[in-house]
Amino acid sequence: MSEVKEVIWQGLWKNNPGLVQLLGLCPLLAVTASVTNGLGLGLATLLVLVGSNISVAVVRNWVPSEIRIPVFVMIIAAYVTCIQLLMNAYTYGLYQSLGIFIPLIVTNCVIIGRAEAYASKNSVPMAALDGLMMGVGFTLVLVVLGGLRELLGQGTLFDGMEMLLGSWAHALRIEVFQVDSHFLLAILAPGAFLGMGLLIALKNLIDAHVEKRLKQKTPVMKAERARVTANQTQS
Repeated sequence: MSEVKEVIWQGLWKNNPGLVQLLGLCPLLAVTASVTNGLGLGLATLLVLVGSNISVAVVRNWVPSEIRIPVFVMIIAAYVTCIQLLMNAYTYGLYQSLGIFIPLIVTNCVIIGRAEAYASKNSVPMAALDGLMMGVGFTLVLVVLGGLRELLGQGTLFDGMEMLLGSWAHALRIEVFQVDSHFLLAILAPGAFLGMGLLIALKNLIDAHVEKRLKQKTPVMKAERARVTANQTQS
């Protein structure tokens, strides 16, 4: 497998930051009460991840190793500030809904972890690809978990999407079933833990099934039996 394919596979599935590395769980569990919140925070994290990975890869040869972590944090904080100002200007409703978790992207272990583990040791294009794939993988987990909790808790999907995409997105709202009162277990934090556990279990089941199929397809090498006769031994 080429390095590009390996980076894509690692970010989206094999080493997914949400399902495998279990990084950034604080915002992941706190804001995923709906698809809109999950997608909004996921896109913000993705942009910061790509930008910081590129910047770290550019300056990696000029930053002394003793001060690399403070420099990386300053770079990440600069991108988070830009994202925060942009969301305040163009998606104010979502900005208020996500609240403190936007500036807390600075402390997201996914971002500082990729800057230290990959971007500081690889070229700019590969660091950008790694940030993009890790960000997409993290965003997918946020969206799926948000969809699961919103569906069970409110009976809807894509509710409030207009806060992220504009007024035309009212049409995206889907009411799957009507509820007289919201299912609080799904909406509150315990529901987030249960939903996250189900997603991790589902991924492990898929991995085990794929591994079993691969083993069944792999041909078994049979050892040839050597027969030694008495005549051959004498010769």
